[in-house]
Amino acid sequence: MKQLLQWTIIIPILSWVLFFSGLVDNSSIFQIVASILLILSVMSAVHHSEIIAERVGEPYGTIILAISITVIEVSIIISLMLSEGSEAASLARDTVYAATMLILNGIIGLCLLIGSIKHYEQNFSTSSVTIGLVSLISIIVFTLVFPTFTESVHGSYYSTPQLIFASIACVVIYSSFLFAQTKGYRQYFLTNGSNEDETKTHPIEINNKTFYTSLVFLLVSLGIVVLLAKTLSPTIETIIIGYNLPKSLVGVIIAIIILLPEAIAAIIAARKNRLQTSLNLALGSALASIGLTIPSVAAVCIIMNMPIVLGLDIKSIVLLALSVFTVMLSLSKGKSNIVYGVVLLVNLFAFMFLMIYP
Repeated sequence: MKQLLQWTIIIPILSWVLFFSGLVDNSSIFQIVASILLILSVMSAVHHSEIIAERVGEPYGTIILAISITVIEVSIIISLMLSEGSEAASLARDTVYAATMLILNGIIGLCLLIGSIKHYEQNFSTSSVTIGLVSLISIIVFTLVFPTFTESVHGSYYSTPQLIFASIACVVIYSSFLFAQTKGYRQYFLTNGSNEDETKTHPIEINNKTFYTSLVFLLVSLGIVVLLAKTLSPTIETIIIGYNLPKSLVGVIIAIIILLPEAIAAIIAARKNRLQTSLNLALGSALASIGLTIPSVAAVCIIMNMPIVLGLDIKSIVLLALSVFTVMLSLSKGKSNIVYGVVLLVNLFAFMFLMIYP
């Protein structure tokens, strides 16, 4: 009974009650309440994902969270595209691009900065980072860059055969990355060194009841995040248009909401001197965000005969290339540095600033 009275259990239940009450649709006050409950539900998802990760161990814990968050992303994008039709043709691209920039510059940048401030210098496996970045770069080019330069269809579109090929390529690359992370080269992705001594000395025992409760309420929390985000997105879009801001900011806000659990979990790990876990979360999330989202959305668009814009403009491609190149250099030596974190965060601010002032 005591376990069921925890806030991480109560908040998702209250959020579901508010959603089904219908009050969010007609009241700005309840929309504010729903926004608060949305953030708290994200925090609840982080809590439950950490318990699950503690039970199943690395790298499976980070994989569970990454795939769970990707399910949220896919659900929100597809539901909005089905409701808005051709007006949301670029929503998948905007959200995936924003998520990639937020992960590479924001999450990794904050982890490097906070970890360096607290621990001066942190170690991580360059082999795991290389595997992640090689996979990520290939997927990025196939999904966000090539559509701008192909000639079969005018504009930033893939033809149907090209879209099918890119989707298959994403699934194959992400599957090979998962194999490396869980089987073939699992040792590269494990946290090691003095920072794990404390957890080995004082292991946290997660019993079956706690584990299954967290598993259920992780799904409950993620589910209500999807529904509340979808419900609040028209209000967000109205506010953005009202201030004459670019509509692509909707994708950024959706990406921020989606990535909050991973961002918080990664920053907490960096503060605990477990930067390898932070990087597993960040790079795994970026790969899942593109490698699973694009094929899922593409399949729906092909079946429903809906248009989907994937290619970025030249300015966005340059910013994305700068971000990838900076991350590659920052993570090439296996040691963190406060300067790397600062530069990545400046890249993030440049991305946001140039979106508002193109």
